[in-house]
Amino acid sequence: MKASRFHLITLKETPVDAEIVSHQLMLRAGLIRRLSSGIYSWMPLGLRILRKVETIVREEMNRSGAMELLMPSVQPAELWQESGRWDQFGPELLRFHDRHQRDCCLGPTHEEVIADIFRRDIKSYKQLPVNFYQIQTKFRDEIRPRFGVMRSREFIMKDAYSFHVDQQSLQQTYELMYQTYSNIFDRFGLAYRSVNADSGSIGGNTSHEFHVLADSGEDAIAFSDQSDYAANVEMASATPQETRREESLAIMETIDTPNLRTIHELVGTLDTDIRKCLKTLIVESEEDGLVALVLRGDHELNPLKAEKLAGVSCPLRFADKDKIKLQLDSDIGSLGPVNIGIPTYVDSSAAKVSDFICGANTNDKHLINVNWGRDCDEPVAVDIRNVVNGDPSPDGNGKLKILRGIEVGHIFQLGQRYSEAMQATVLDENGKSVVTTMGCYGIGVTRVVAAAIEQNNDDSGIYWPTALAPFQLVICPLNYNKSPQVKEKADQLYNQCLQASIDVLLDDRPLRPGVMFSDMELIGVPHRIVLSERGLKAEQFEYKGRRDETSQDLALQDLSEFLKKLFPEACETIA
Repeated sequence: MKASRFHLITLKETPVDAEIVSHQLMLRAGLIRRLSSGIYSWMPLGLRILRKVETIVREEMNRSGAMELLMPSVQPAELWQESGRWDQFGPELLRFHDRHQRDCCLGPTHEEVIADIFRRDIKSYKQLPVNFYQIQTKFRDEIRPRFGVMRSREFIMKDAYSFHVDQQSLQQTYELMYQTYSNIFDRFGLAYRSVNADSGSIGGNTSHEFHVLADSGEDAIAFSDQSDYAANVEMASATPQETRREESLAIMETIDTPNLRTIHELVGTLDTDIRKCLKTLIVESEEDGLVALVLRGDHELNPLKAEKLAGVSCPLRFADKDKIKLQLDSDIGSLGPVNIGIPTYVDSSAAKVSDFICGANTNDKHLINVNWGRDCDEPVAVDIRNVVNGDPSPDGNGKLKILRGIEVGHIFQLGQRYSEAMQATVLDENGKSVVTTMGCYGIGVTRVVAAAIEQNNDDSGIYWPTALAPFQLVICPLNYNKSPQVKEKADQLYNQCLQASIDVLLDDRPLRPGVMFSDMELIGVPHRIVLSERGLKAEQFEYKGRRDETSQDLALQDLSEFLKKLFPEACETIA
């Protein structure tokens, strides 16, 4: 491709409405253009990258034995009503009427459609297992789309759906998909982690997320420093760092704490260790009552863990302050586990603390030197907090570290949630109708592009992994339109690269070298060769890798061998 014939529009200034690096650089590099809130056009340069992501995904999915199809974006309401999600999905589901006033939606996902295809076409267990996938545009009407294509309303996704006669078959395909996803992300050339995860609104019991590691990631993931253990912080089991509770003979006392309502206010005023302060959170019970949850002051409640406790409302709901005042005769900030009078769960780390400080269940008063089993009942110790750096790894090997990640892939064992609701059945070996078991496997194709940029950028712009780069090599001929020698050598090299199937860009635009180089660094081409009259006279060319600090001058006679080393897959066709 010659740059003079390519639609390459770059921006010097960062758009003011772009909040994160990937959004800023995608706009500046001309990868995308905003059409409306959360909806973007993919420009020629961005589409080249998008197609490379799709190609890798498609090749690995095909290698796994999955079969590609393409399902409609527009879906009839009847299918969603069958599954029960028409009313459950919420306002993210864009609903509309066609000209005959029939209810329809723009598909945010395709479980219902694939189940309908399955029940029409597949009748026998002998046709199983089967795994269908598509690469398709989705639409979710986000209330606040942001971060460019990272959280947009319209996006491209690879979604796959497998059907099985039993759980054992599903497990086999699930493990195959796990390995397939690992192969895909390995080929992307991105640093990533696969983690145990919550299945969320899709449903199912077992799931794993695939996260591209980046400081800007919305998700926190925990991993062991000595093993392969990794999990979303929401799912990671929290083990106390302390192995036992220290004994104490200190006497419990009541102290005045006027206007101290938060842990940090308490710690600052009393000049004490936050780990010695326990906070009591009040949530709704299943029977419209109250439940107390007690944690150490430096720990955060994990709502997913808490809502699984017996008697606690699901989804978790924090109690209204007026209800708390009415039933407990105290305001939030002055509550504690001593004689609180409602069911109480204590986090396992808080249960290890002795001589702790807590609310006295009287406004503007706290208790000090409180001890479990003496001043209040021995706690019902449970895991209700998020893990933190330094916690023991749940698998017993090493300690946990916390990193930020961007979720770009998610695989689920759906079970029979959709197949049962939509009668996706087959006849088993005895001629009996059985409900199939489903798996679901998704990759955010457009999100992969943004996540790659979040992980691979510097002050000059993007530096793509080779597999995702819009071009592998750029030839920058100085004075291309003025110097016959430069033009001849540049054209010769360009044609040589094309014949070798190297993805090459010839920057033949009449630009100053600095502008030309800045553009190529911004869009992230991994390799750059510069040809100039001075260099040709010295029988040299200049090379610079995108992440190299300086360029190097190399002998022109070695250019072919140099290209073979850069692109070994093209060795046979490079003269």
